[in-house]
Amino acid sequence: MEIGIDSFAAAFGESKQAESPSDRLRNLVAEIERADQVGLDSFGVGEHHRREFLDSAQAVILGAAAMLTKKIRLTSAVTVLGSADPVRVFENFATVDLLSQGRAEMVVGRGSSIESFPLFGYSLEDYDKLFAEKLELLLEIRKNENVYWTGKYRPSLDGQGIYPRPVQNPIPIWLGVGGTPQSFVRAGVLGLPLMVAIIGGETRRFRPLVDLYREAWKRAGHPLDQMKVGLHSPGYVAETSRGAADDYYPGWANAVETVGKERGWSPMSRADFDAQLDPEGAFIIGDPDEVAEKIIHHSKALGGVSRVTFQMNAASLPHEKMMRAIDLLGKRVAPAVRDGLKVDAR
Repeated sequence: MEIGIDSFAAAFGESKQAESPSDRLRNLVAEIERADQVGLDSFGVGEHHRREFLDSAQAVILGAAAMLTKKIRLTSAVTVLGSADPVRVFENFATVDLLSQGRAEMVVGRGSSIESFPLFGYSLEDYDKLFAEKLELLLEIRKNENVYWTGKYRPSLDGQGIYPRPVQNPIPIWLGVGGTPQSFVRAGVLGLPLMVAIIGGETRRFRPLVDLYREAWKRAGHPLDQMKVGLHSPGYVAETSRGAADDYYPGWANAVETVGKERGWSPMSRADFDAQLDPEGAFIIGDPDEVAEKIIHHSKALGGVSRVTFQMNAASLPHEKMMRAIDLLGKRVAPAVRDGLKVDAR
């Protein structure tokens, strides 16, 4: 199993201290470098177009990290494809792939943040149709250097070449999904790796949806050894369970409250948060032993997982705590997970 981290490049620290956006981004690149040094498998950067985050140009951040890392996979988390131009998305990540010598990936999705649609002139009434059409074009570009394509939301392509071409052929494209059955089925039909974002509730309740993906994959006749399921959840590790929860809660509650004001959510109480720390809860937060056990538990609950990624930065944790958590993930959690999976396989 692969263990990774995803970041939303939060613009502010937990106390909203006066830290420059430049320092925040430079610290993020340093965190990616440390994740590589301690042997983590992937690092993803999200996409938002709002004051709270600094990841509107995710490929630029990953390109900077590519020059400082050697082995870690560099991916989006996610690319909001419905409001993007698939040609530019492919060109950007092909460039990251060249810089990293074949370590770039994309996780594309419809996106839970919708501010990019009006920003780039798209109607939210076309939300689903935009994503379906643009995913079709992105996969066509991945397959063919010269592309012939006609759609509704973008000018046609009449054999133009799309450059540069990546080192990897094909460059990996995961489908990031939330909770709609159609998204799980689409990933299976298209033969794309699945990244499931579970940010609350009980992880095991997503098993029927993951099974829909596996069934659709098999019906479509794709090679079974290429089927992958990834899990993205809020996660954090510290030396003690209490310390991890106390570190994570304030920033996470603030993030939920900020988004909740726009979407009509209730504020998150500490009791609500603590309930997610139970074995069945989605949050993968605790000391190294607890986190390793929960990863294995969630993997079993979903019928086997290929990659688990921790969303730590949405809690606006300071750089020093992020670096310590990265060390614990690489040096203690990842080895414990792999040892535990080996024991289970015997």
